[in-house]
Amino acid sequence: MPIAGSPKKLAQDIADGFYMLSPPSLRKYTPADLKIILGQLALVARELRQQQISLEEIMALKSRNMKLSRLNQNEVVIRAYCKKMRIPV
Repeated sequence: MPIAGSPKKLAQDIADGFYMLSPPSLRKYTPADLKIILGQLALVARELRQQQISLEEIMALKSRNMKLSRLNQNEVVIRAYCKKMRIPV
């Protein structure tokens, strides 16, 4: 099943915590879709790391770090799923 909507929007929803990927939810995606999702996760993470946040803004730093954590965790889930299913990424 192709990705519904924009892959970048999916990555942003993952970063915001609205959507989480799991092995059962990854079954509906083709190997090409998984590569696209991984690329978009990296793109959104790069955009988050580029943000300049003052050290006094504790809540903004915490929010950015949580978003990066969610992106990294979902990337690990996708890579583990691909390794288990022998999908080259």
